[in-house]
Amino acid sequence: MSPLPEAELVRSSVQLYRYLLRCCRRLPQGPIQQHYRHAIRQSFRVHADEDDPERIQQIIRRAIEDADWVMNK
Repeated sequence: MSPLPEAELVRSSVQLYRYLLRCCRRLPQGPIQQHYRHAIRQSFRVHADEDDPERIQQIIRRAIEDADWVMNK
């Protein structure tokens, strides 16, 4: 099960960014939430120059799986 029901609607990097930040709001306030918000921002900066559509879809799938794991932990 995905962390939020909108996971299957994520198709672009901007949608993914917004989706992951919404997931972060469900985490406990404080250092944990700040850590994951920072990690999301850093990851988007690192992958900002990615232009291969197949690779972008791989990154989106992996990010949603990782968010699922974090939310269930």
